[in-house]
Order: sequence, then structure tokens, then C-alpha cells
Amino acid sequence: NKAGLILAAQKKNLKIGIILFQDTNPFFREVLEGVEAKAKELAGYNCQVSIRQVPFDESCQLQAMDSLFAEHIHGLVISPYNAPCIAEKINQFAELGIPVITTNTDIPSRRMAYVGSNYYLSGQTAAGLLGRMSFGETKVGILTGSSHILCHTERIAGFQDIIRRRYPHISITGILENHDDDKESRQQVEMLFTRRPDTNALYFTAAGVYGGCQAVLSLGLSGKIKIFTYDNVETTAELVRNGVITATICQQPFVQGYRPLELLSRYLLEGAVPEQEFYYTDI
Repeated sequence: NKAGLILAAQKKNLKIGIILFQDTNPFFREVLEGVEAKAKELAGYNCQVSIRQVPFDESCQLQAMDSLFAEHIHGLVISPYNAPCIAEKINQFAELGIPVITTNTDIPSRRMAYVGSNYYLSGQTAAGLLGRMSFGETKVGILTGSSHILCHTERIAGFQDIIRRRYPHISITGILENHDDDKESRQQVEMLFTRRPDTNALYFTAAGVYGGCQAVLSLGLSGKIKIFTYDNVETTAELVRNGVITATICQQPFVQGYRPLELLSRYLLEGAVPEQEFYYTDI
């Protein structure tokens, strides 16, 4: 009975914490839109949503978790930095009866469920595309966000797995971190081509795509190399239309914001335990 639920919820005065990475990566703006859409629905149930956005830094994320705990949240949705201290903090929340759902990227812990892409499969998909759309000897440089973000490392692992098993003509010339920053990404791509001018393909596992592609354009390599990326943010879509990017793989960012909040609020309001551990978005 919806009226009964609303009445009961209003008495609970629930508060849910959300921790996402900063929206300097445009992808997270769409995740945030999903969060805000669900938060608007929950407002009628007297359920508050408190949002924090932090950089790729474990201490910043720990501070955000402590801050939300001090606000007496009843549940947490988090895109976790992959570090033991973050897993331990999630476990502490669970022990205190504060359920946690991870979104966008996961971490081995006592979290209740995960919502996001199957990143290993996503990496395999990228390798399959490169294998089918390249001919002759292919040397690919990998640009990743951070080795401490599980989804980034899983995409690389899936990519390497398929290349190793199916495409002997493809080899990797380097794996460089850009911390989802366009300026750093441009510098890393320029450095890669200086060191390995034989590179004829790029694989971006995270953000920094625009900056990296600006390096490709300035070096006069557009159309001469294959470039594979993720997400359909405006700048990436434009580069696809202009033929700079060969293909981009999408992962439903709005769902990654909306669904974890939906699952957690249902658990807190109705006692409905998530039916599964992994809620994978479409690749």
C-alpha cells in the first residue's frame, strides 16, 4: 500500500549518502542525473539524499565516508577507490547496520550489491572490436584513469585476455595513467608517440579521451590510427562523428545513478533485499 509506505517512511526520516568521483569526468554528470532523478522521487517519502563528489584519492573518500557517518546516514551508495582502507570502512558500515551498495566500480567487501558494467567483459568487447577492425601488425597504447580503480584495471585485464587468446597480430606498446584529466592525457599520448612512434592504435579505458585525441590531431595522426573509447559524452560523440574515434562503448550512466539508490531505498523503506548481487548495465 503506497499510502501506508509513505506514512511509515515519513516517520523514519531516512537519509542516504552518495559518494561519486568528481564530475570533471563528464560521465559522472550523467550518473549524478540518475541520482538526482531518484532523489526527487524519494523526497515524497521524507528521505534525504546527501551527495559527495571526491577525486581519485583514498583519504578524500575516507573523509567523505566519515562526514556522512557523522550525518547519521541510514545507507550508502559509493563508487569506491580500490584500497584496503575503503573496503574496511565499508565493512564497518555493514557491521553497524548501514547497508552499502557500490556503483560504477566495485570492491571486494561486505557491500550489499553492485550496480554497473561488467568491466572484464567490457574490456573483452573492446579487444574484439580492435581485432575485427584492424589489419596487419597492430601496436596499441592503453590510456587508463588509475590503477587504483577496479573498473579501469578490469577493462585492461579483459582486453589483454582476448588479445592474448585470439589476436596474435596485436601487441601493447604501453599502459599510461591520465587520472581522467584531459591535459595529462594529452601529455601522455604525446609522450607515447615520441617513445613508440610505431603505435597505430589507442585504447582509452576511462576519461581523458578529448585531451588524448587532441594530441592525435596535433600530431597529424587522425584517420591513420584506430581509437577505441568508452561512453557517449558530448565531446566523444563529436569525435566519433568526425572519424577521429573508431568506436565507443557505452554503459548506461543514468542507470548507474538511479538503480543503486532505488535498491537501497527499497531495502530501507520496505525491507526488500536486492534479488541479486550484481546488477550489470548493458554494454
